[in-house]
Amino acid sequence: MGFLDRKEVTVARTRVIQALIAGVLFTQTAVSGSAAAQIVRLAELNTRQIRALDKGKTIVLIPGGILEQHGPFLPSFTDGYRNEATTEALARAVVARPGWTALILPTIPLGVGGANELGGHFSFAGTYVVRSTTLRAVFADLASELGEQGFKWIFVVHLHGAPAQHRALDDAGDYFHDTYGGRMVHLYGLMPVLAAGAANVSPAEAAANGLDMHAGRAETSDILFIRPDLVDPNYRTAAPLGGRTWDDLVRIAHEPGWPGYFGAPNQATAAEGQARIAQRSRVAADIMWRIVDGEDVAKIPRWTGMMASSEAIQKIDQAEAAHERAREARFASWLLQRGKNP
Repeated sequence: MGFLDRKEVTVARTRVIQALIAGVLFTQTAVSGSAAAQIVRLAELNTRQIRALDKGKTIVLIPGGILEQHGPFLPSFTDGYRNEATTEALARAVVARPGWTALILPTIPLGVGGANELGGHFSFAGTYVVRSTTLRAVFADLASELGEQGFKWIFVVHLHGAPAQHRALDDAGDYFHDTYGGRMVHLYGLMPVLAAGAANVSPAEAAANGLDMHAGRAETSDILFIRPDLVDPNYRTAAPLGGRTWDDLVRIAHEPGWPGYFGAPNQATAAEGQARIAQRSRVAADIMWRIVDGEDVAKIPRWTGMMASSEAIQKIDQAEAAHERAREARFASWLLQRGKNP
């Protein structure tokens, strides 16, 4: 296959070393100051343990991860691995405040709108998406379950750029606030978090990398740090596919044989990935606590607002919405033929 160190022992050792460097290994229960602070995982708790949580001082973290093609060098769960790394860092930030508990839900491996759609490719090896209405329903249903059990603070960690995905997660969060009075915030939908961690690059590197929005220098660097065993070593000789604008990226993605990435993966380094993840995690943790301490999240700029200013993004969004409607109509027709309720 050409991958690095495929033996299971080597992979396990690599993950442990990287986790130690990133500081993401911890015991289930930690002590911060004079008060007990816990990092717990919902999947491991029984009924009594969940009911015993102080809901007003428990922060629920929900990592997400679209299954989306990331070209020939990165795994389809690239976004998920990045989200999980941020979630672990946020959990440590939670327990750094005395008396608070971080409750981590299992990763939700669902997302909307793969980058392959920029080239009009609605079927692409490695991309397995759901409709935006499905994603919104999943997170709104989770919001209902958590809200009805008394949880007040929920932070979704779901880095991915599709407009429909951001609207779906923002809608679920707003629903939770309006219905249960708490806060459910899509952290990567907030511009300060999304924009954090930009690397310092030379003019020549910037020109080759261009608008680095998918499987280029940034994401390759991140996975080189988090899961180097999953990066195909041929990234080192990858031809740059840089574009300066979204229109450029659309043009590149429409070219015959487009491999599924933009930018310059060959510029990636694990050190850059480590620095970016650390910076984004710090910014996300700062905003998380600001919201818990009373800042109005509605006053923080959202990515959905920025997207509206790009005509190219609007066209991509419209094409994706049309594809969703066609898929939904096809399924509804099948249900009707079978005599089932739509």
